[in-house]
Amino acid sequence: MATTEIPLSGVVAEHFRAVNAFDVDAIVSTFAPDAYVNDNRREIRGAAAIRRWVETEMVAEHVTVEPVKVLDHYGDVIVRGRYDGDFDRSGLPDELIMSNYFSLREGKIVSLAVVFNQESEYGSAV
Repeated sequence: MATTEIPLSGVVAEHFRAVNAFDVDAIVSTFAPDAYVNDNRREIRGAAAIRRWVETEMVAEHVTVEPVKVLDHYGDVIVRGRYDGDFDRSGLPDELIMSNYFSLREGKIVSLAVVFNQESEYGSAV
């Protein structure tokens, strides 16, 4: 199975709806209790830590994400999203597109890595 573009749906769609509504409880409910998030090279593990990250770095900083491309890659979901909000933009481009790598099990997010990617000299991103 190759990487294919897909519509935004399921728990990943719920996740972005909750993020854009600044709804802490709804965001946290999209994750499995023992999920982990890797954001800015930091690993945030478990529901309590994810809740603190969501409250502090997503909701308090009014982060919104506009999904611009959704891909299925062997069952994992990759969402390229346009980020905005009140966070420190030092060294970031005016249009900030980050990749969100979701692993899902039983209708919940079990892992999420949020990465600011750069083009590679070895080939373009999908």
